[in-house]
Amino acid sequence: MRRAIAMVLALLVALPAAAQNVADFYRGRTVELLIGYTTGGGYDTYGRLVARHLGAYLPGKPTIIVRNMPGGGGRVLMGHMMNIAPKDGSVLATADQSLPLAQAMRDPTIHFDAKALIWIGNPAADNNTVVTWHTTGVTTMEQARQQPIIVASTGPNTSSQIPYAMNATLGTKFKIVTGYPGGNEMNMSMENGETGARGSNPWSTWKATKPDWIAQKKIHVIAQVGLARAPDLPDVPLLTDLANNERDRAALRLLSAPSAVGRPYFTTPGVPAERVAALRTAFDTMVKDATFLDEAKRLGLDINPVSGEELQKIVSDIVDTPAAIAERLNEIITVPAGNK
Repeated sequence: MRRAIAMVLALLVALPAAAQNVADFYRGRTVELLIGYTTGGGYDTYGRLVARHLGAYLPGKPTIIVRNMPGGGGRVLMGHMMNIAPKDGSVLATADQSLPLAQAMRDPTIHFDAKALIWIGNPAADNNTVVTWHTTGVTTMEQARQQPIIVASTGPNTSSQIPYAMNATLGTKFKIVTGYPGGNEMNMSMENGETGARGSNPWSTWKATKPDWIAQKKIHVIAQVGLARAPDLPDVPLLTDLANNERDRAALRLLSAPSAVGRPYFTTPGVPAERVAALRTAFDTMVKDATFLDEAKRLGLDINPVSGEELQKIVSDIVDTPAAIAERLNEIITVPAGNK
């Protein structure tokens, strides 16, 4: 009996101690939030908003600092998270939504497993958009099929994949120029006449960062990429609406799936389960809190959250796409020999 009582008492002592472990870990700690692009773009804008608020909802209330880590369309950051960053929940990250898709298509530059990362949440599930700059004179998909346009891209991600897919299946005449480090630089390239379009940028990011461009019709949204039309873009076609056959439609639907990944936040593999739970709970609480929502509104940022559990499943489903669909998508986004 004495032994049984001792065991019960030990369990009762252990329970509050376990509950305190997460708070003890984060108390007084500085947590890094790594952003896979340069400053000024959509990932950076959302990332800094999250960094300003998330710590307040974590046990121990750590300080969260931002560090930009551009390169390879998010691949440099992903390599860091898989191989270098501590596996303890002290480093968070956001990187391009298309990276799980690249893994599904067996991209040889992918040296990580997106399913192994621990996904914390996405504040903004949102459609991507294909936009043209007003000086091109191209305002519709039909015109984009007739006139060559130079498109700015960071590299092998949605910024190049979407226009390549459109060229292959829809007859557009985009000439993709890669190597821009982030959204800010791609926008500048349109302003200074280097390029005439962007092949990928979430609609919410345009509304938040360039509302004047929308109001002044400096950009024209000629297509949107998602599984359903955005409520305030009812007349802009989805890529899947424009497909000529079911095989291409299935491939374009896969290309559109990362819209649900949005602006994702994740941490390294191997983080203790109680810290994962705390991070996900903190994120879910943050995206519903009035303080966070008020600042997002002031910044013009749409909030349409996806939980960490949902995001983990979405990423797994994308990575596990049937090979035939992934192979067709790989065909239509492969860089033509003369356009490298």
